[in-house]
Amino acid sequence: MPDVDLILKNATIVTMDDSYHIIQNGALAVTGDSITAVGEGEHLPASFVARETVDCEGRIVIPGLVNAHTHVPMTLLRGLADDRRLDVWLLGYMMPVEREFVSPDFCRLGALLACAEMIRGGVTCFADMYYFEEAVAQATAEAGMRAVCSQTVLKFPAPDAASYEDSLAAAREFIQTWKGHPLIVPSVAPHAPYTCTPDILRACTELAIEFDVPLHIHISETFQEVEQWRNEYGMPVVPWVKKQGLLKTKLLAAHCVHIDDGEINSLAHAGAGVAHNPSSNLKLASGFAPVVDMLQAGLSVGIGTDGPASNNDLDMFDELRLASFIAKGHSGDPTALPARVTFAMGTRLGAQALHLGHLIGSLEPGKRADLVLLDPDTLHNTPQFGREPDAVYARLVYAMKSTDVTDVMVNGRWLMRHRELLTIDQKPLLEAAAAYAARIDTFLIEREESILSKLVAIEGAVQEESYEVQIKVRLDDPAPVIQALTNESFEIVRRAHYQEYDTYFLFKDDAQGRLRHREDEFISADGNVSKVRYRLTLTGPAAEKEFPNSVLLSRSRFLAPATHGLRFYREYFKPSGEIEIHKERLRWLVRHKGVEFFVNIDQVRMPELESWFLEVKTRTWSRRDAEEKAALISDLLQELGTQDAPAVREEYPDMPA
Repeated sequence: MPDVDLILKNATIVTMDDSYHIIQNGALAVTGDSITAVGEGEHLPASFVARETVDCEGRIVIPGLVNAHTHVPMTLLRGLADDRRLDVWLLGYMMPVEREFVSPDFCRLGALLACAEMIRGGVTCFADMYYFEEAVAQATAEAGMRAVCSQTVLKFPAPDAASYEDSLAAAREFIQTWKGHPLIVPSVAPHAPYTCTPDILRACTELAIEFDVPLHIHISETFQEVEQWRNEYGMPVVPWVKKQGLLKTKLLAAHCVHIDDGEINSLAHAGAGVAHNPSSNLKLASGFAPVVDMLQAGLSVGIGTDGPASNNDLDMFDELRLASFIAKGHSGDPTALPARVTFAMGTRLGAQALHLGHLIGSLEPGKRADLVLLDPDTLHNTPQFGREPDAVYARLVYAMKSTDVTDVMVNGRWLMRHRELLTIDQKPLLEAAAAYAARIDTFLIEREESILSKLVAIEGAVQEESYEVQIKVRLDDPAPVIQALTNESFEIVRRAHYQEYDTYFLFKDDAQGRLRHREDEFISADGNVSKVRYRLTLTGPAAEKEFPNSVLLSRSRFLAPATHGLRFYREYFKPSGEIEIHKERLRWLVRHKGVEFFVNIDQVRMPELESWFLEVKTRTWSRRDAEEKAALISDLLQELGTQDAPAVREEYPDMPA
């Protein structure tokens, strides 16, 4: 008789093969890293000589669960910034903290914590996307788990790369190092279409094809993303990424919440995998993915937890139950996504989505020995009816909990026996995680007290020259000033015409300054809007010093592009009040006596203010230079014929309507 390393007997074996075989009194043989045989408990043990035989005592044996999409180092960010919109959560909190703290040590610790949690929950394989993926892969391999580890590539500087070229180089090196590993499948992960450029996506595609590895990406997670793509490119996201070549790869597309039938068919035709993330999509209010339609089209759809910061756990039993319930509730059809299909998404279909279906996902001879033992004799699993053999799927999806997992094996190696972890020492991980949490708390507390720090964190604000010298006067008629600007004492460098829409955010602490969101509509010579620009400006208290003729010397300000909508900034900065100002502006950049000045003529339309206003401004890094320019402004007013015009000390938001 042939020798085998291990026989499991006296178990209910849920094979999850193509025919969904269930063996009530079953046995399973393992040799090395693979399954040798699966069969009836009365016959199989007698067919082999086993080095070890384990009596499962009526437990359920299932293929290891496959977590199809997650970000495992984010266990260290669990609960950091909950109950916020996706853009505020991601750009306002996650990314700033990641830039400050994410390192190889951070990723190793977070990955080990995640592996411990997932092993206890019956997960044997996961698809990760994060930074310093080398550290994630090392930790995962040490823990004995299987994973598709995907090195993130972004158009922005990342914690592990100063540029996307560095990220691509790191991805190449990572893939070359880990290609062929028995547990780790290296992969490249362009984060999302909106965080990458077409060039980045094409380069990632070429890399994935060159090494025949998966490409892991977020696709159509939010309605806003899809609307942006339709507006900018005239097509949905999937056709656009297809143009970049992504559908030629072993694609793993996370979320796919807002895709239509045509996109579903395109993904299915390309053999792509999709990772459905029910908890994360609900928590971030991203929407309901058309999972039933995807499955009917033949797509391999797995289930993922997403990262622990947006879920907030790695419990696949919760995800299975929720996935089925969402499909039923959203469709109004209680037969939608039945338990057997849902469990396939967590095992066989999930493995296929990761392009690992030839290795894992079912208990069949020749596949890797990735399996889990479950204790069915619990209060929440009692009673158990036997008239329908498929009832085991309902128990697995609707009643089983992660705490029912007793034993876990990956690649023929026990990772947990009798609920005791064998490859991870949990206690020092918890202590190290608590230390990280204390440091992150300190960082965020300090940042929350500074509007400037919050602005820098999301938009990379640039400090302008330290001093702004300006004067503002009232005009009854702007025509004489416009005529005076044609005098030979002024050299016109350029001129512009704007409609400006300003929203000023006010804060209880006046020392924080005032944050202005501005939308500039550039008006062309024919009176049409030629382009639009959005900016944020943070200024300190208005006046530091006053010179003769009411010329003011203002403190430094910080300027940043406004890449998000007003709703985002309201939720992120939490102002105590707002003031809206709409005005029409004529602007000249002039040289007067060799010095450049901005000359603005404004008509404030909201609130409606009487008269026009003339502003003369210049900026400098030097206080001495500022004082010299203040004197020149008085001379400039003389040239413009406005030396006797009434000066206005207030800024527009401070003027009474």
